[in-house]
Amino acid sequence: MRNTLIALLFYLPALTQAQADSIAKDSLFADTVMNKDAVYHRPGVWNEKLPLVLGGYAEGNTLYAGTDGVTEGLQFQMRRFTLYTYSRLGRSLRFAAEVEFEDGAKEINLESAFLDLEFIPWLNFRGGVIVNPIGAFNQNHDGPKWDFIDRPICATELVPSTWSNAGFGLHGNFTAGKSRVTYEIYITNGFNDEIISNKKNRTWLGASKDSPNRFEENNNGMPLTSVRCAVKHPLRGETGISWMGGVYNTFRKDGLTVDDRRRMDVFSLDHTLSTNKGTRLLIEYVWVAVDIPETYTQQYGEKQHGYYLEFTQRIFNRPFLQFEKSCFHAGFRYEGADYNVGTFRETGGTIGDNIMRITPVVSWRPTPETVLRFNYYFQSEEDILLNPPSRTGAFLFGFSTYF
Repeated sequence: MRNTLIALLFYLPALTQAQADSIAKDSLFADTVMNKDAVYHRPGVWNEKLPLVLGGYAEGNTLYAGTDGVTEGLQFQMRRFTLYTYSRLGRSLRFAAEVEFEDGAKEINLESAFLDLEFIPWLNFRGGVIVNPIGAFNQNHDGPKWDFIDRPICATELVPSTWSNAGFGLHGNFTAGKSRVTYEIYITNGFNDEIISNKKNRTWLGASKDSPNRFEENNNGMPLTSVRCAVKHPLRGETGISWMGGVYNTFRKDGLTVDDRRRMDVFSLDHTLSTNKGTRLLIEYVWVAVDIPETYTQQYGEKQHGYYLEFTQRIFNRPFLQFEKSCFHAGFRYEGADYNVGTFRETGGTIGDNIMRITPVVSWRPTPETVLRFNYYFQSEEDILLNPPSRTGAFLFGFSTYF
């Protein structure tokens, strides 16, 4: 796989030099694009001799953070280097794929690789490695589209973005008056026992991402079902509701039942609004329910929830230096997550293990595809016993760009 990726990196500049055209730049932030279709609305280059669009994006930043007066000093991070491609194989066939190198290639992940067979607008087949449609951020997560360096807590610690798996299903869209309605329903491989047996010692869906076999086998033979419906109005924005659920544990081995079937379910409600005056508002709420064995301690939560509210406003939009389409944005994000909703069985006291963060931001886009962003966040985090919270302040400066 590494050799294939290196070959791709070698040929990409050659293709660009031979003949390059910008694809989909005009529609990158178009109000008409819904989160479901984000995978096909990215800038890229193509060559008339190949039916491929190639592109990618990169994210890097500095970080200076301190918790309760203790700091590890200045850090430099190369968080992501992503390559993607999509092509039209025929009048009704499309293929898309994305490979991501995280943390300086410490992790290499196949995030998607699927075939779309398009019958009619409201009925299409999709199969392969699919990005599960749970929440808006999981589907529309490219770094250059965001003014914030860190991804939302509820979209990484609860969902966890980017969550994808092998499977198939149906999707489509239709119009209702001035609104556009989309739906998606897929069955894929699911989560595993590591969500309640992991290094964080709490319920954590993200632990299943570390399984090297999740694209080739299902640990219990039970499918994970994902459903999302969304409505977008030209003036009111896009509202989506989604659910993802199934049995996560290995309840049968060698034909013998070794445990009860234990479910996990995730619900999400999201809203996205963009205006032609440069205002952008995003809200997402996530609820997680996991069936925990009675033998487990109460530090593993049966219920979790999280949210974020993000607001940005364009404050400067005119040529700056040599950049004719330069613009500045300012805004903030308020977010939180409770990893263990409930009370202790013995005392009735509230269980802690929660986090709150507020992040002001200023960003500069010399072009629509590139953003330089300065973030500061204040974070308060409580442990399971609600001891005095740890407080963290962090400065971040970084870039993200399509290429």
